[in-house]
Amino acid sequence: MERVVRDESEMEAFGAEIAAGLAPGAVLALVGGLGAGKTRFVKGLARALGFPGEVTSPTFSLVHEYRGGRLPLFHFDLYRLKDDQELLGIGWDEFFDEPGVVVAEWADLFPDLLPPGTRWLHFEVLPEGGRRVRTD
Repeated sequence: MERVVRDESEMEAFGAEIAAGLAPGAVLALVGGLGAGKTRFVKGLARALGFPGEVTSPTFSLVHEYRGGRLPLFHFDLYRLKDDQELLGIGWDEFFDEPGVVVAEWADLFPDLLPPGTRWLHFEVLPEGGRRVRTD
């Protein structure tokens, strides 16, 4: 599937659309450069799952947990991690045992550590403006 979104509100709406079909144990791998819309997508996802608070990029904290909605959401940013051991050291694999949704930005840096059934979303900034999102 491929979707072109024109602005931030459409990106959040797309995240909400994807959230509607998520079940406990879902894993989303987000791939795309800086400013491609990954965090904005997660904002829509979190809101649609029922999280009422602020959603921000976990760039420096590595993971944000959003609870209080239909499903807990564990939002990772893998950009600053150097190797598999560093990712495993923060308890990465333990989050897959939680009855929630795991979303990883920059997931392409650690593809071998993602479980089977992971849904990949590729974000691209378009030269004419807007974003393209392809899903596997």
